Amino acid sequence: MGCAQPARRPLDPAAIKECRVTVVGAGRSGRAAATLVSRAGGVVRLTDADSGAVSEAERRKFSAQGVDIRTGPHSEQDFAEAEMVVLSPGIPERQIAPFLPKATPVISELELALAWVQEPIMAVTGTNGKTTTVSLLAHILRTRGIHCFEGGNIGTPLSEYVLAGQEAEVLVLEVSSFQLQHTFSLRPKVGVWLNFSLNHLDHHQDVEEYRAAKRSLFANQTPTDRALVHASLWPEIRGTQLTRAHITVFDREHGFTAPQLPGAHNSSNLEAAYLACAPWGISVQAAQEAFSSYIPHPHRLQGVREINGVLFVNDSKATTVHALQAALHSFDRPIHLLAGGRYKGGDLRAVAELIQRQVRSVTLFGESREIFVQAWESIVPMHWLPNLEDAVVYAAGLAVPGDMVLLSPAMSSFDLFANYAARGEAFIRAVEGLGDKGIGELRDSEK
Repeated sequence: MGCAQPARRPLDPAAIKECRVTVVGAGRSGRAAATLVSRAGGVVRLTDADSGAVSEAERRKFSAQGVDIRTGPHSEQDFAEAEMVVLSPGIPERQIAPFLPKATPVISELELALAWVQEPIMAVTGTNGKTTTVSLLAHILRTRGIHCFEGGNIGTPLSEYVLAGQEAEVLVLEVSSFQLQHTFSLRPKVGVWLNFSLNHLDHHQDVEEYRAAKRSLFANQTPTDRALVHASLWPEIRGTQLTRAHITVFDREHGFTAPQLPGAHNSSNLEAAYLACAPWGISVQAAQEAFSSYIPHPHRLQGVREINGVLFVNDSKATTVHALQAALHSFDRPIHLLAGGRYKGGDLRAVAELIQRQVRSVTLFGESREIFVQAWESIVPMHWLPNLEDAVVYAAGLAVPGDMVLLSPAMSSFDLFANYAARGEAFIRAVEGLGDKGIGELRDSEK
């Protein structure tokens, strides 16, 4: 047996046949990657550090495909004889590095799937706003009758697209730094870099590694491609060899608006979406028409309901300090902030002035209590509760008509929830659980 090492070159699908591949992570991306390798004739082992990651029914299904399942703490046996490792998004290579045979190539699920892809690609990266911008891109294209695939880091992995045998006119991909770190052959016709701030330092070795992963989005572009880079990044890229593509620096030049997307940061996302779609013949007018009918994904500045003049907003996707800052800039109402979760980097003191100006109270839940308290205790009333449900009730009790209760955690969800979507759904249920009780009654119940 044997397979060609990609060595930062495009992977040949024929090289997968009889190749021994270990896929790390049994989530949606990992399962799709394992199935794709198996279908291509590879010898597949699917491993996950979580002992309960794969049910018995799923084990039987994968066994029928010839996939070897190993769950529980990683060991050298998981990678024995592996000629290639496919790493799922969000799993740091350092978690498996002690068990890898020397010189074993590690690629992303995205890199694997790209071996079968010929369609033009729009790829979006950035610390925040990726998912919104990708969904805007797809919405614009679909309103103009252009068939596209929307996925990558969010929703549908590219391997599932390949497995389904779909034929899209363009692939619209969200790409994370995790994926880019182990993706070597991506060449987007249009690459978009929205922003950059400290994040994922629980995953990357340092900020330079994180930055290098983002910059690599443009590495394979040619002069016929386009690189869209937000104006805030211009000082970083000016005078550097970022790409051979034509670079467009953008911000909010056209002043696009969308009813469901408030805030200056979203205006920049709208601008990026239009510029990315322009090579497909999309006009300014067509883009604005599409924006007017756009309905955003849940958990991103999602209005849940208003009770007696108090608005409840779900921004569970805000897992960084930068995302929290964008949320606070999006509203004029006095804010009662719900925050907390697992810390993954960022300086909360950087938003202290904004907190002091716009936030009437902060109700914390879950982990990272001390980090918030150290940053904000002297500037805003703070209270801590162990779970989100009780925190919602407490924050609601502090609000008066005209205020808003905003879930914008600035932290990852993994202390209490499987992901940010589960956290957002818990928030929605808690708000719905308030019923039609007056906010004043809630406040009285807290006394």
